[in-house]
Amino acid sequence: MYPVLRSLTLQLHSAITGSYISGTYSIAFINCLNEQIAKDIARAIMDKKLAAYVNILPKSSALYFWEGELEESTEILLLVKTRTSKIGELSNYVRSIHPFEIPETISLPIDQGSPLYLKWLEESIPQD
Repeated sequence: MYPVLRSLTLQLHSAITGSYISGTYSIAFINCLNEQIAKDIARAIMDKKLAAYVNILPKSSALYFWEGELEESTEILLLVKTRTSKIGELSNYVRSIHPFEIPETISLPIDQGSPLYLKWLEESIPQD
């Protein structure tokens, strides 16, 4: 109930004041095994209208512990710009289509940004 109430409150405040409220939108980070998987997941996210924009960043090296062992790999990073209220749905959807047993889907709220860009985000992502 709280996310719905928060979303409605933010929409009302924004409509009345015309100003952006910190945290209305977020950037989600999703790591993928290779470029093809990254493109497939990015397209699937866009097709479901869970984001306004997805960056596909080139290979990066990763070190992590998995089942008690230190692992090293290369991964492709997706930066997903979306409504904060969509993060739960986005995370569940990515988990259902991602080949990793435990896909990384973490997010950070957007504190500030270009008003025109933030308005574009608002217009590009359907309401809950």
